[in-house]
Amino acid sequence: MTWLSDHASAECCDLTTTGRRTGRHHEIEIWFGVVDDRLCLISGNGPEADWFRNLQADPAVTVRIDDEVRGGRAATVTDPELRRRVGDVMGAKYVWSGDPSIGLTYEAWCYQVPAAVVSVDQPGATAVTG
Repeated sequence: MTWLSDHASAECCDLTTTGRRTGRHHEIEIWFGVVDDRLCLISGNGPEADWFRNLQADPAVTVRIDDEVRGGRAATVTDPELRRRVGDVMGAKYVWSGDPSIGLTYEAWCYQVPAAVVSVDQPGATAVTG
């Protein structure tokens, strides 16, 4: 097992990105899944979410799960097959029926809104710090 698969059942992770305008580090708590030993994230707030825009501008990120921190490199999911797999994993992990207040259905969250994957570095690699 890898570090990421060992932590796949954790409720959420902390993701640190570098601000695309400010250059400052921003940390959010976010749900995640694991596909092909990559951390998967879904942007329920769409492509305008700050964390999503930040990782598009600078793909170097830091991931903290439980008390462990790793650096990584993020990429937007553009492959339809991978996007489906991300949705399947996230839908299976989180029992969530959508959020009518923002017009987000379960189907849209799982399969339509933007997603990203993070390839997590091996132990000892440099992480984004702030």
